[in-house]
Amino acid sequence: MDKGFLIDMDGVIYSGNDLIPGADTFIKTLQDRGIPFLFMTNNSQRSPIDVVNKLRPMGIHIKEDNVYTSAMATAWFLGFTKPNGTAYVLGEGGLLSSLHENGYSLVTQDPDYVVVGEGRNFTLEMANNAVDMILGGAKLIATNLDPSPKKIGWSNLGIKAIVKMIEEATGRKAFSVGKPSPVMMRAARKKLGLTTDQTIVIGDTMDTDILGSIQMGYKTILTLSGVSKQEEIGTYAFGPDMVIDSLKDFNIDEALEKLSVENNVAEF
Repeated sequence: MDKGFLIDMDGVIYSGNDLIPGADTFIKTLQDRGIPFLFMTNNSQRSPIDVVNKLRPMGIHIKEDNVYTSAMATAWFLGFTKPNGTAYVLGEGGLLSSLHENGYSLVTQDPDYVVVGEGRNFTLEMANNAVDMILGGAKLIATNLDPSPKKIGWSNLGIKAIVKMIEEATGRKAFSVGKPSPVMMRAARKKLGLTTDQTIVIGDTMDTDILGSIQMGYKTILTLSGVSKQEEIGTYAFGPDMVIDSLKDFNIDEALEKLSVENNVAEF
């Protein structure tokens, strides 16, 4: 096994509920050639089976083992840091199940951690409860700090906005586990069984996918089918190894040849 891929989803594979052209063919090629890959998403609402079911109508057929979410990374991190702990959760589905699977009890008082993930069902009262718990000694954890897309009609404030509100009310900073945190970037690589110099990340966002990957020493491919645009790349102090318009334009053999040069970084 020479190389493998960690692949972002929204903006790379699909936009909303629409497949980005070429994404299905790309994934099928990886499967046919036995090239290892893992979908790596900051969305903590969905469980792996939710992701499988979302992709199936788009013509992409994967297994749950092909999915790694920020909820899974968060639950693993908490289980490693404080086994069999307790958490008060502002979040849904995928986050709740991941915490249970890692031995965590979900409580409504005196938790070890307050964990914030994506969701539409928690209330201001729940946020107030979280503030009291944090002031009482609970640690604040965010599954990620993705911002709102700032679009009219968007029904989700964005997890970053919720976390900032709680940080302001408590004077405590959240520890974020999702991309670009090295916690998730490293855990995803190890789940796939890759070394640092075997890992290629495909993402659409300079501030998460590309930044986190560069910090870990991974090779990077930025696709312009999502958040970051060509004219923005030069404003960053770092840059991707490759830029493509979309996966429709992606030639795997050319990419593997170009990215086969040693990373010249130490193994993390």
